[in-house]
Amino acid sequence: MNILVTGAKGFVGKNLVAALENIRDGKDKTIPNLKIDKIYAYDVDSPKAALDMYCADCDFVFNLAGVNRPENPQAFLEGNFGFASQLLDTLKAHGNTCPVMLSSSIQAVLQNPYGESKRAGEELFFRYAEEMGAKVLVYRFPNVFGKWCRPNYNSAVATFCYNIARDLPITVNDRNHPMTLVYIDDVVAELLAALNGRETRNGDYCRVPVEHQVLLGEIADLLYSFRASRENRYVPDMTEGSFSKKLYSTYLSYLPTDAFSYPLEMHKDNRGSFTEILRTKNNGQFSVNISKPGITKGNHWHNTKNEKFLVVSGQGVIRFRKPGDTEIFSYFVSGERLEVVDIPVGYTHNIENLGDSDMVTFMWCNECFDSAHPDTFALDI
Repeated sequence: MNILVTGAKGFVGKNLVAALENIRDGKDKTIPNLKIDKIYAYDVDSPKAALDMYCADCDFVFNLAGVNRPENPQAFLEGNFGFASQLLDTLKAHGNTCPVMLSSSIQAVLQNPYGESKRAGEELFFRYAEEMGAKVLVYRFPNVFGKWCRPNYNSAVATFCYNIARDLPITVNDRNHPMTLVYIDDVVAELLAALNGRETRNGDYCRVPVEHQVLLGEIADLLYSFRASRENRYVPDMTEGSFSKKLYSTYLSYLPTDAFSYPLEMHKDNRGSFTEILRTKNNGQFSVNISKPGITKGNHWHNTKNEKFLVVSGQGVIRFRKPGDTEIFSYFVSGERLEVVDIPVGYTHNIENLGDSDMVTFMWCNECFDSAHPDTFALDI
């Protein structure tokens, strides 16, 4: 299958072309029955003759070309209707009745130059379908967000992400302004489904099945919490399919290239160090513990708090004893053989470095440390 993507250098276009290339090159095998041979990427700076060649040879067209913010309102009609007309005329000239997708907008119902130009493009596509018997797929996209979207252009999410990541101010005129958003990966997944003949339809129009209804103020609050997570170490809600998960991924893509890393607070003493890596609202915290040679840490027990230890470098022993009992249980651990050791409640325990170099232990605890309620009681093995 040969695929033509117009507007290939735009936000949706770049993401779609990347996905198509991964399928073509065998890097993405999630759609095993989809075989892609050629991807024709066309944009405003492409040679005009290329469009004629691509239209003669393509088996599916994704028309993502369009104008969002021209200097002259008349350019809306030229960019959103004029090019669509040129594209369909070129397909018609070659007798190519392959399926054609149109990227429209929910603003097509509005009485403004942008909405009118989008609506004119839709009507053109529907007439083309009746005349040529070709399958057309018209998508009225709401606000699309995700990586590679241009900030300070036509996306509030992209602008907010870019500015907040750089500690620049943002403008929120109405915190209660409702927004309907779709995530770029969900858009691409739907377009790939359409390519496979499994588009999601709503009457004459197609749609992305996963939408998020969010207030503008909520978006700003979430983004500020993402920035603060580097200080408080709390991981945002990563529930599969959640808006928070998708927005956090988007936010990270706007970090300045010199700000991908950030320091952690290391609690050091003569025994080594202990450093919290991250905290979660419902799944505890993750930390790294470094023990000097010959050092023993721990010698305490918990009522409800439980942990998992994983020695990733060095070698040592983790010992357990029930309060009131004399029997000691020992687990020898080493970075040469990765093994998780559960730390059950009701056992006093310690960990000793038996090697001649630092021992590094990755630790998970089912709850974040609370100095007011530590649930930690000293007791030697």
